[in-house]
Parts: sequence; C-alpha cells; structure tokens
Amino acid sequence: MTKTFKTLEDFLGTHFIYTYDNSWEYEWYAKNDHTVDYRIHGGMVAGRWVTDQEADILMLTEGIYKVSWTEPTGTDVALDFMPNENKMHGTIFFPKWVEEHPEITITYQNEHIDLMEESREKYETYPKLVVPEMAKITYMGDAGQNNEDVISEAPYKGLPDDIRAGKYFDENYHRINK
Repeated sequence: MTKTFKTLEDFLGTHFIYTYDNSWEYEWYAKNDHTVDYRIHGGMVAGRWVTDQEADILMLTEGIYKVSWTEPTGTDVALDFMPNENKMHGTIFFPKWVEEHPEITITYQNEHIDLMEESREKYETYPKLVVPEMAKITYMGDAGQNNEDVISEAPYKGLPDDIRAGKYFDENYHRINK
C-alpha cells in the first residue's frame, strides 16, 4: 500500500503487521473509529487473538495516531502509529497474573471473556509488567472499515508471511481460503 496518511479516515480500515524491537510480532486492524481486531504472532502471548475490542482511537497530529484500550484480562495497551514512517510505539501493561499465566490468555478471547475476568479476580494484578517498545511496520493493507475477513481465524505459523506475500487476501481484501 502506498498511501500518505493525513486524516483519521486515512487510518481507519488499515491493516498492519509490525515487529517490535524485542522481536514480538503483532497483526492489528483499525476496524472503525472505536473498535480494533488483532492477532499475536510472537512474544509471551503468541497465539492470542481478539476481535471487536473497544478502543479510543484518535489522530494526535497529521499522520500520527494514538490508540488505547483495557482488555478483559486487565491488560492496558497504548499504541502510537506513525505509518508514513513505517514505525509505531507500543506500551503494554501486563497484570502480574498474565505474566505468570500467559497460557490462559492464548486463545480467541471473545469466546472466553468469563475466564479472563475470573482470572483477573483470582490472581494478582500488581506489580504490572510494563513493556514499552518501538516497532517497525512490515505490512500495511487497505482493508476498508468493518471487514470481518481481516482477523477471522486463529494465528498460525507463517500467516504474516502469507499476508505479506499476497497469498491470504484477494483483490477485494477477502480471505482466499475460508
């Protein structure tokens, strides 16, 4: 995708893959002006995926965007996207229980909200593990807003490479193999 990001509308509907400096790889989609979807491909919670996460999404200045939310796990996330520079910065605030029991969260969260909330109450929250990292954006796609095909299955080995190679979506940004 070769687009210059200037407005919030330019950002909404964009599908990103990025790799943090610590080598954790994430896939993230600005579904609309209040919702994000994502899959985690590397790091301590690789294999986790979420759709329809409510988020605060705004443009800080032309071409720079801030997205933040709190998950049912109690994890807080703050992301700053600079797509014109292929960079982003993320800070993840993991509750102590997620650091100690990441396996509980490695699932399709939407089908296990009760378990996430139960775990948040059952295990310790503090001290939080704070992970601030710069990331390189390795893929940007214009998926359009509210495209349910973007994040619609569990992550698998090689999925980001399939997307980058053009093997995952057709010309209308719909999954090729459903």
